Amino acid sequence: MNQRPPQRPTPTPAPAARPATSTPPDVMRLAKELMDVMSALLGVVEQETELVRAGKVREGMRLEVQKADLSRRYMIAVEHLKSMHKMLSQTEPELVATIRRHHDTFRAMLQVNLTVLATAHAVSEGIVRGVNAEVQRRNIPNTYTAAGKRAAPGPRNMTPLAVSRSL
Repeated sequence: MNQRPPQRPTPTPAPAARPATSTPPDVMRLAKELMDVMSALLGVVEQETELVRAGKVREGMRLEVQKADLSRRYMIAVEHLKSMHKMLSQTEPELVATIRRHHDTFRAMLQVNLTVLATAHAVSEGIVRGVNAEVQRRNIPNTYTAAGKRAAPGPRNMTPLAVSRSL
């Protein structure tokens, strides 16, 4: 029988690299773009933080695509701005200071977001472990040894806990 090898999906092309920005208006436009992307990403991160704090993890997860897209745009803008840092610091030092201040605020909000997400992760892990311990406790037979001590359960008495993430 003549079989064809499975077709592999064609990779999506990477975003085209921007041409070298060398004029002050171009650098200013790039800096403004970075500030806009950073502000939009900060808005999404703040929204996600509030939703997770309120226990609305599913709603927070819906922001993942938007957050990923803004993060990608942010990284591209940062890389382009890094290549123009020398010119920007010579022509617009106050803009560099503004970007740094904005970035410090951005970093602080990201730290708060990461703390909230880590707390939610720890709480959910604790809940799952607690449920698992209760299931295991109920499945283990109460038997005693000849010395009157409780017998340790065997591995066949342990039942795994399955969790469906799609619910």
